[in-house]
Amino acid sequence: MGQGRGWEGAVLRLLRARDFVCTVTEAEDVTPRYRRLRLTDGGLLAVTGVHPTMWVRLWFSDAGRPHQRAYTLVDPDPATGTFGLEFALHDGRAADWARAARPGDTIEATVQGTGFQRPDPAPSHIVAIGDPASLPAINSLLDALPSAPATIWFEGTLDGLPCHADPARHEIREVPRRDAGARLTDRVRAELPVVLDGTPDPYVWIACDTATTRTLAAYVRRELGLPRTRVHAQGYWRAS
Repeated sequence: MGQGRGWEGAVLRLLRARDFVCTVTEAEDVTPRYRRLRLTDGGLLAVTGVHPTMWVRLWFSDAGRPHQRAYTLVDPDPATGTFGLEFALHDGRAADWARAARPGDTIEATVQGTGFQRPDPAPSHIVAIGDPASLPAINSLLDALPSAPATIWFEGTLDGLPCHADPARHEIREVPRRDAGARLTDRVRAELPVVLDGTPDPYVWIACDTATTRTLAAYVRRELGLPRTRVHAQGYWRAS
């Protein structure tokens, strides 16, 4: 395990990453383009523990070459050694594997780099900007910070998808994906200053495609002046 992963695997070994083999126990199509799997963890959770928005690197074969992608754990349960994974089914090797996965199939997982630092002071308002690929992490974030109101810009539609937003405290603003994320960027730039006005300790969490995430993170930090400690930004996928 962990061999033949090219330079990425070599770097992860130097960083003392931990490897596990996980086994699919359940598979469910939530929608035609969103699939949920349940897996046994191969001892992962007993070793690492659990924190909000926790993610692992999964390894796939792409024409014989190693290919890794990160996925957020859904409902991890250390007592039973199980967790879920949810896949937004874009084109690509990871989505192909998820579509075909059946109980008994295995996947190698590496833990390195995941972490969560609870905002201090606690957020007076959460801003989350994401899409179906980052929905599991958005759900985990909302569960971890249950008392704060939130505004969520969601690129795409939540129709049929599992969303933990509470209508009493969380406002969702759906934005169709247009022009490689430009529609979402324009909406956030137009609306976010009003949302932030008067809130003393906002926390902004951005997880879209890599280019959109980079653009919005720069806007929030440079133009709106939020300190880095109040902004989390991580690209979840690369637009082709």
